[in-house]
Amino acid sequence: MASRSAVTHSLDDIKAPVEREIKEFSGFFKNAMKSNVFLVDTIARYIVKQKGKRIRPIIVFLCAKACGSVNHSTFRGATLVEILHTATLVHDDVVDDADTRRGLASINAVWKNKIAVLMGDYLLSTGLMISLNHNDVYFLKVTSDSVRRMSEGEILQIQKSRELNIDEATYLKIISNKTASLLSTCSEIGAASVTEDLALRKAMKEYGENVGMAFQIRDDILDFTSRKSILGKPIGGDLKEKKITLPLIFALGQAPKQESRKVLKMIKAGATNKDVEFIVDFVQRHGGVAYAETRAYEFGNAARDCLKLFPETDAKHSLEHFIDFVMEREK
Repeated sequence: MASRSAVTHSLDDIKAPVEREIKEFSGFFKNAMKSNVFLVDTIARYIVKQKGKRIRPIIVFLCAKACGSVNHSTFRGATLVEILHTATLVHDDVVDDADTRRGLASINAVWKNKIAVLMGDYLLSTGLMISLNHNDVYFLKVTSDSVRRMSEGEILQIQKSRELNIDEATYLKIISNKTASLLSTCSEIGAASVTEDLALRKAMKEYGENVGMAFQIRDDILDFTSRKSILGKPIGGDLKEKKITLPLIFALGQAPKQESRKVLKMIKAGATNKDVEFIVDFVQRHGGVAYAETRAYEFGNAARDCLKLFPETDAKHSLEHFIDFVMEREK
């Protein structure tokens, strides 16, 4: 198994080199979403209240600082990816019929689905206009590809959840598109905002891709080991949604066929709380969690290798610490 860090790094520690930029970004982000239409502006202000961890802008700024000096282009890039991410969350809440988001009622719960879908569209177009108005064509290319990948990943996962037929290669493709693509976009945009060096841009893009893979695998592990995962899901939430993730995929391949069929039958019928307990134990007994941990650390180490091109700066060290943060989180 890949080496583990003995030190736990908090998100506050990680964002320290870009603390000033993140504070300035909050106002930038708020202003970017303003509208002359009263209801749109009301919902935009409500979204700003649903403040998350700002992981994606933090990565944009850290990658920019690791490659050079943060500038206005970096702020536009960070705003673009955060607006894009917010739009996907608004649409996801409609698809999932979610009632809450970050401790507050979701947009669809307050204003209903039609308004929520249209607000998501407004956010997407707002992000695109920010880039078009400043001729940030490269940002548009990168983010458009990310949106395409996220949509493909989501649809493929829905298809496989219905079929309950997924192997490791397909799982990795799904999480690469659904999760890693946006972190890859963040890191590439951060680099691209300050340097024309294609090798540095490529290294940062691959850093984001690999740390995104590790992030999602780790979160899927926590669905079997923790009461709540990094993304706030209750234990067994994936099973109840018929999502087949890496720990279960490996366990199904290792277990006797009769026992594997029993587990798949439980999931297909709609896993009860008792079924979830059985499946969690099944995954542990057949090495699913241990195997997924190994794969997550492999991606984490691959992300670390991508940073070898860069000079030793506080920003680079924070990017390294972010890998540790992803791997060592227990909830």
